[in-house]
Amino acid sequence: MAPSEYFFPAPDRFIVGTVGLPGDRTFYLQAKEADRVVTVALEKEQVELLGERINELLDMVRSRSADGYMIPAGPDPGDADNANLEMPVDPEFRVGTMSLGWDTRRRHLEIECSAMNLGPDDDDAEAPVLRVVLSAESAREFARRADQVVNAGRADCPFCSLPLDPGGHLCPRANGVPR
Repeated sequence: MAPSEYFFPAPDRFIVGTVGLPGDRTFYLQAKEADRVVTVALEKEQVELLGERINELLDMVRSRSADGYMIPAGPDPGDADNANLEMPVDPEFRVGTMSLGWDTRRRHLEIECSAMNLGPDDDDAEAPVLRVVLSAESAREFARRADQVVNAGRADCPFCSLPLDPGGHLCPRANGVPR
């Protein structure tokens, strides 16, 4: 039986990555601490929102505290982590809900990702959860990478702004003419 909680109080890495080609990518969160690696699957929109909300929360904490809790205004280029996901990518679960919190006493960000509830039979079992604790610096780097990964997909059509597939698409603004 799989554990119901995967807890990383000080991960060596917490990243977002993808597998697949633009237009057919699967998004993953991956936490690593020493030899332990946990991967969970999620949607592109969830990655985008998580990165945005992390930055919003850090900005709010920074603006409301006397010393800004030493929260950086943006990511430090020296902290950039552009390495690939650890292989093999074998997700423990698909993320359904996520929550963020700032611990004012310990001055760190807490991220919780809960498994998607697939049906009435799942109510009896406790849904697995990934919990990760990040410093403000690590959280800023995660948000930077999340934005980079989300925007590394397909280019937008110059006419309708919908994503272009490698072979083009039927553009609604061009009356269905392939672009």
